[in-house]
Order: sequence, then C-alpha cells, then structure tokens
Amino acid sequence: MPKFFCEEKDEKNLYITGEDAKHISRVLRMQEGDPLFACMDGYDYEGTITSLEDGCVTIRIISQNPNESEPSVNATLYQAMPKGEKFDLIVQKAVELGITRIVPVLTKRCVSRPDQKAMDKKLTRWQRIAKEAAKQSGRGIIPRVDPMVSYREALEQLSGHETALLFYEGGGQRINDILQPGYKDIGLMVGSEGGFEDSEIELAVQMGIPRATLGRLILRCETAPLAALAIIMNLTQNI
Repeated sequence: MPKFFCEEKDEKNLYITGEDAKHISRVLRMQEGDPLFACMDGYDYEGTITSLEDGCVTIRIISQNPNESEPSVNATLYQAMPKGEKFDLIVQKAVELGITRIVPVLTKRCVSRPDQKAMDKKLTRWQRIAKEAAKQSGRGIIPRVDPMVSYREALEQLSGHETALLFYEGGGQRINDILQPGYKDIGLMVGSEGGFEDSEIELAVQMGIPRATLGRLILRCETAPLAALAIIMNLTQNI
C-alpha cells in the first residue's frame, strides 16, 4: 500500500494536501473509509480516510509508531555546487542512504554559480527529489535541502556539529580515526569538480575542522559524498 507524508496533524487526524492529495483521490481513486498509511516527524501512522475535498485528504488516526528505518545519527551534507544535474543525483542517493539535511555551498572552484531565481527553482526540484527518495526508501522524515550558503558560512555551520569532516583530495585522516562511538550529530563537506583551494583548506584547519580522506583514489564530486555517507552509516551501525 502506498505511504504518504503529511503536512499537518492534530490529536485525532492527519491532513495531506497538494499533489499527494490529488494523487490519492484522482489517480488511486481512494474513498472515505479506505485505510491509508502516512508519515510525519519520524512516525508512521495507520489511519482511515474520513474526507477527500478541496485538495485535502483527512485521515483519522488509528495507531502511530516510531519509524524504524530512520538512522540513529543525524548527518548533514555540505556539498559544493557541481556542474549540470549532478546535485539531483546527490540529493536522491544521499536521502536513500539516510542523510538528514543537505546544504549547497558556493566555493571558489565552483563552476555552477546560479543566481537567486535559478536557485529558487533548483531548491524546489531538489526538495521534490528528496521527498520521492524518502518515500521510496521508507524514511520517516523528508530530509531538508537548504538554500545555498557561502564557504565561510558552511564552515561556521559545520563547526557546530558534534563531529565535522571536510573531505580533501590532498589527504587527511580516515573516517574511522575521527568518528568516535556514540556520535549522533555529524557534518560532512565535499568539494565540487575542482576540489578546494589551499586557502579554503587553511581556513577550515584554523576553525578546527579536520581534513578527512576517502583513500588514494580521486572520486568524482557526486561519488565522494555517497561513499562517505555509506561509511559513516556503517560505522554508526545503521548499515
């Protein structure tokens, strides 16, 4: 049975709006009294449809349970903007691997430098991709894709995590030498096609953010975050 994400709830009901509401009523042709499963804020809900009108589906809650698919660790990816549609792939696969939040970052070597109007369109698309990937992989939340930030802003956010990792093609510590058992909040940063400039790495070191490595092979910018995330999820016993 299809599972949907909810936007609103109260003590007794869940409410699904937008395209999902249209899909339920017009495509699936579900009716009042039909059972429906939904997710919100990390919980899975079983309920019964009580109303389908005005682009809103109302579900009476029968039971709720914590979603068992969500990782035990909150991981945030700070990804330097790649060229073309590579970010689409990164969002999709990172959500499938358990990412909590994704932050686009503008670094000195980024070729892609979208203006605000273009960025707004990209964010809408990326959030839609995140939602579909969350449905497909059985997530209990829809990971958030934030607006783009500067490199310095990203470092400031990164330094606020319990554990911070900046992946550098020039070398660094292995993930399992940095990541300690029990860590629950991890931030990781990956560069674009051209990697990071020396001055950017120096700034990160000055802010106490350790350089990390994914080995001797040079991975593409769309491969590196997924490899790193898979390793992190394995080390935290989520894979």
